[in-house]
Amino acid sequence: MVAVLRAETFYLPPPHLPADVWDDVPPAERVLRWHEIHAQRRLPHIAREQTADALYARIDAGRWIAEHPCGTAHVVTPADPWLLCTTCLDAWHPLIFPEDPAAAEAEIADEPRRHQFWYHPADEQWQTERLQRLAEHAGRGPAPQKGRR
Repeated sequence: MVAVLRAETFYLPPPHLPADVWDDVPPAERVLRWHEIHAQRRLPHIAREQTADALYARIDAGRWIAEHPCGTAHVVTPADPWLLCTTCLDAWHPLIFPEDPAAAEAEIADEPRRHQFWYHPADEQWQTERLQRLAEHAGRGPAPQKGRR
């Protein structure tokens, strides 16, 4: 049984810092600290009052992630359901998780991490893309687009 990674267990301080140095940083903001260290550049402060469209969270290869419209994805957490894209820095996006994230994690817990995937049933865009990929891999060509013939 492999635990699904969340922001608070994925974005950890580097080894030269105390392990608890980010304990007071909200989980959604740990990606910002992590990015500043790994990209070696400071990010501007963007208040959480600046919000944008909601995004769906999903489990992808054993990690809770949310994908920004620009294509950048970050590890996220239901404990602090927000995303600020470190590429666009546009605004904070509220995240849509299932009502019971632990139940979604339990559905895929017995799978190896590389097979741990879960998608929100209301996320029509991702479901359409997933069906298209399945059709392409089955050798039938692209799946028909919704509303098109």
